[in-house]
Amino acid sequence: ETFKARIAELEGEVKQAKETTARANAEAYNAQKRMEQEAEKSKKFALQKFAKELLDIVDNLERAIESADANDPVAEGVQLTHKALIALLTKNGVEVVDPQGEKFNADFHEAVGIDADAEADTVGTVLQKGYSLNGRLLRPAMVRVGQ
Repeated sequence: ETFKARIAELEGEVKQAKETTARANAEAYNAQKRMEQEAEKSKKFALQKFAKELLDIVDNLERAIESADANDPVAEGVQLTHKALIALLTKNGVEVVDPQGEKFNADFHEAVGIDADAEADTVGTVLQKGYSLNGRLLRPAMVRVGQ
């Protein structure tokens, strides 16, 4: 009788030890997955600050292209530089948010005025393009919205 009680007691301890081990393994697995996700997120958005600073250069190149004479050879160089910079940004996950004619969305657009020619709640004029990095907004598009 005492042997049976002792066996039952030891079986209970073994069962509890197995459960504790299983919980510890699950916890370690979850911690590893969290670390991998954080590392992936860090890699994905490490360029965020740098990319955001490059957007001012993109804006300046676009202004130079708009104001340049079409026959000016320097304008062609500026266009090629702009194209190369946009290609580099795109390669690294930066995408243009150009909402011309779309419904106004406060998550991606910053309304800075009213466009009398646009439909209600629709982006009429894009004053400055917005950009996102791997789906995360870097800079909202500055727009005028129809009333």
